[in-house]
Amino acid sequence: MNSENMNKDEMNQQTAGGPENEAPETVNEANGVNAAEQSQAETQESAAAENGSAPENAGEAGEQNGGAREEKKGFFKKKKDPRDEKIEELTDRVKRQMAEFENFRKRTEKEKSTMYEMGARDIIERILPVVDNFERGLASIPEEAKATPFADGMEKIYKQFQKTLEEAGVKAIEAVGQEFDPNFHNAVMHVDDENLGENVVAEELLKGYTYRDTVVRHSMVKVAN
Repeated sequence: MNSENMNKDEMNQQTAGGPENEAPETVNEANGVNAAEQSQAETQESAAAENGSAPENAGEAGEQNGGAREEKKGFFKKKKDPRDEKIEELTDRVKRQMAEFENFRKRTEKEKSTMYEMGARDIIERILPVVDNFERGLASIPEEAKATPFADGMEKIYKQFQKTLEEAGVKAIEAVGQEFDPNFHNAVMHVDDENLGENVVAEELLKGYTYRDTVVRHSMVKVAN
């Protein structure tokens, strides 16, 4: 009887002690699950934070790379090949020399033309008195002698002489009947003539000439009042 009671008590103690022995393991398992969940959550938050900061870091890295490229580009852009610099220097020198030569050529041509005209004017001025004497000689021939071969030959020579002067650019200035122009006429006398208007050339005393539209000798004239 006593042994049966003792067995029952032992069984009851074992039954009662079972849960107590198992409780720590259950708590540890629960804590492990919570810790794993917390760790997973922290990992997810860290990953999210890293993902959020990644674009910013990428943008900063892109700006840095872009700045480096611009700096590198600017560095290489400023640097110049010495050969290119020498080519530019020689090209500029050639252009300057060509411009100087062109200016020299134009100046020389102008001086040459001026000297030619001055020489031509000098020769024409020396020839004009000969022309004047030729005209005076023809004017002194009597009317009855103008039909002679001599007078006719002299007239032809005079006309040929005048044609040669005109081809060279020498032309006689028109005077009689023209309005007095101080640029072409030199008034040496004034006359009263009712048939002519005021300030009109009445008579030409010495013929004037131009060379290439420049007056070589003014006409000496009488002007009506």
